[in-house]
Amino acid sequence: MPARKKWPLFIVANRLPVVRGKGKGEGTWKRSPGGLVSALTPIVQRAGGAWAGWTGTTGPAPDPFDYDGIAHLPVPISRTQLASFYDGFCNGTIWPLYHGAIREPEYHRRWWQPYVTVNRRFAEVTAESAAQDATVWVHDYQLQLVPALLREMRPDLRIGFFLHIPFPPEELFGRLPWRRQILEGLLGADVIGFQTQGDVGNFLRVARRYADARVDGGQLQIHGHTVNVDSFPVSTDFDHYSQMASDPKVVKRAVQLHHQVGQGRKIILGVDRLDYTKGIDVRLRAFHELLSRRPEAVRECVLVQLAVPSRWRVSEYRELRSQVEELVGQINGEFSEVGLTPVQYMHRELPFNELIALYRSAEVMMVTPLADGMNLVAKEYVATRFDNSGVLILSEFAGAAEELKSALQVNPHDVDGLAETIDMALSLPEKEATRRMSRMRDVLSEHTVYDWADSFIEALDV
Repeated sequence: MPARKKWPLFIVANRLPVVRGKGKGEGTWKRSPGGLVSALTPIVQRAGGAWAGWTGTTGPAPDPFDYDGIAHLPVPISRTQLASFYDGFCNGTIWPLYHGAIREPEYHRRWWQPYVTVNRRFAEVTAESAAQDATVWVHDYQLQLVPALLREMRPDLRIGFFLHIPFPPEELFGRLPWRRQILEGLLGADVIGFQTQGDVGNFLRVARRYADARVDGGQLQIHGHTVNVDSFPVSTDFDHYSQMASDPKVVKRAVQLHHQVGQGRKIILGVDRLDYTKGIDVRLRAFHELLSRRPEAVRECVLVQLAVPSRWRVSEYRELRSQVEELVGQINGEFSEVGLTPVQYMHRELPFNELIALYRSAEVMMVTPLADGMNLVAKEYVATRFDNSGVLILSEFAGAAEELKSALQVNPHDVDGLAETIDMALSLPEKEATRRMSRMRDVLSEHTVYDWADSFIEALDV
């Protein structure tokens, strides 16, 4: 029997970087959209590496397959495990807790064991297929136990972990019944990366308090093992977004959208997953407040809100959709004039070209999450402003706020303050808007998603 192939670089993530296309057979896979996949793909291709992840469908997983120069190793998840591991522990416990307990987290023992089981399965698939002394990069909150499980199975591996969402302060993390198990899982890594220095500080304090780790600068010592902890703020493909935005077809479409939607008014844009962390409901209340103070503003601006469907199986998300759509209806019913609607609402995904055109059509972009690890929408909008036009309103609780200091930063919980900032953005002098946007574009052009990926791999390979 021939020896099983082994790979020198492994990405381990909840999802594979491909999705099923139409039809049947091995040729029906297609690359998933998004900056993370775009950034990691060339790194894995150059190394002749592999990617372990879930296909997005329950039941038996397909056999390993090659696509676009990468070996794909599907990890099976059953329907029952999906309900407990993903809908339950990941999205009912970890997601709200790590986002500042905006919604009360639920702690159910029946969710914990499937989380352990699925994490072990990911670790086993990786351990069986990683080459001797391979580099393994584990991603995000769904797989926090994988580093330690993998180190136990394969102590020769070099293991990194990156958390894409915020990491909570110790007074919140301490509520988690499985806090020590989670920490010990993460501390199996050689390098742990977070979005911000605030997240790094939170983790260092939590590891010292709840895992008895010894802190030495940005390093942790535990059981004779050294863990390097640092921030690696994720970014976007700046050149790609900028070039797409200047494509003549996209420029033409942006003009059409502005004429159709704006009707001579300035467009205020929101683009979010329909998630309670994104603050869409508070944003709508702030817009309602602005119109209450200045009803004539309905002739000056229109709010376009794109809400991308998310986690429709979870009742809280269905309730949020109803709440948001009720607010949209209330604003439109109260402030519409003949031929003028104050809020244009879309609950769907848009093709990439259409999204870029929408970014280009908007004079004001509102990115106001109540808590967010980074928020790439803010960076995508800035990347599309090749002429330095536009104004970004940005929550101070988004990780992006640490880099995009020239945005109009707001407390997204403050309805009055948010309404005032919207008004300010609409009347900001062109020279001031250009200065702010130029500074933000300089920051992003010097730190792209490719720089982010390279910097993490470099730290891991030391």
